[in-house]
Amino acid sequence: MEKIKLDIVGLSYSQTQSGACALVLGEVNGRRRLPIIIGGFEAQAIAIEIEKMTPARPLTHDLFKDFAQAYHVNVQEVIIYNLVGSVFYAKLVCFDGKKTIEIDARTSDAVALAVRFECPIYTYEFILASAGTIMEGNEFAYLEDMVAPNEELPEALPSTTNYANLTDEELKVQLKEALKDEAYERAASIRDELSRRKSS
Repeated sequence: MEKIKLDIVGLSYSQTQSGACALVLGEVNGRRRLPIIIGGFEAQAIAIEIEKMTPARPLTHDLFKDFAQAYHVNVQEVIIYNLVGSVFYAKLVCFDGKKTIEIDARTSDAVALAVRFECPIYTYEFILASAGTIMEGNEFAYLEDMVAPNEELPEALPSTTNYANLTDEELKVQLKEALKDEAYERAASIRDELSRRKSS
């Protein structure tokens, strides 16, 4: 089967599902989007790497990367290869210099590793045909009605409204403190508030 390359289009927090986030992958050179409901912690692991935020101590996905590289294993690509009900299946295609090994992984973990190894993400046409959608206008408006897969989700992420009355400088100080305390959910909320102000 021919593989279709995907890019990360965005992450959106769900207001109706506690701790749930939507990871939206977009077809390269196409208009279709593949929305995947993931846990808040996995979403933060992806966002932290995309934003090049540096945690005080390595996160689980950072540890995996360091461990793999210590033994000269590289993740060459991530493939979202199946969809059963509302659950996506993914695998890591790894190479140690001699042989290629495929490792099964949750899609959220696979994408978190893909951004760390800077490797491509692929899927197949039958998955995009069945779960993909063409988004226009507010791309995240429809995400509230999505049903999450059967994964235990963490507690709800903090709201950015708590930071609305703070100045940019106060937010930057709080962001540094949150990173120092390894409070990544709080750090992401502060970062989102700063980003919202820049775009408005």
